[in-house]
Amino acid sequence: MSIARFWRETPRRYNLGGSKCSTCATVYFPPRAVCPECTSHRQSIEKMIPFQLSGEGEVLSYTVVHEPAEGFEMQVPYVLALVQTREGPVLTGQVVDISPEEVRIGLKVHATFRKLREEGKAGVIHYGYKFAPTEEPESHPAPRGPAAVARTDELPARDRAPA
Repeated sequence: MSIARFWRETPRRYNLGGSKCSTCATVYFPPRAVCPECTSHRQSIEKMIPFQLSGEGEVLSYTVVHEPAEGFEMQVPYVLALVQTREGPVLTGQVVDISPEEVRIGLKVHATFRKLREEGKAGVIHYGYKFAPTEEPESHPAPRGPAAVARTDELPARDRAPA
């Protein structure tokens, strides 16, 4: 993507700015000039209004990437997911702040502003949205009360202190 195009698209990428058809109320991201859902596309000409997505959603599907695209070598393994937003559009994005093993279909997430990549060693830094969990992973519930203290022999080997 050219630098000029990247900067032109910055407001919608940083803020999840989409559009909404004032005829049928369908929400789109990225924004559209015409609504393909309306029976006559001409109905929606000049009736598409700017719309701000909340960034809240849930994971519909995901994959764990082990062979990264150029520029993402330092991030493997990472999770790339399809996220159904509360408003309707499905967005593709990386899921962060959670281990790949804990990601699951139905995981509640929210968009977060993060560094995407860097062009070369002295290049432009690109920022955009990624998704972080909005709930605690079920596999690691927070301990509660004195009975929640685990004995050392109950801990996984990686969590035990060296003998």
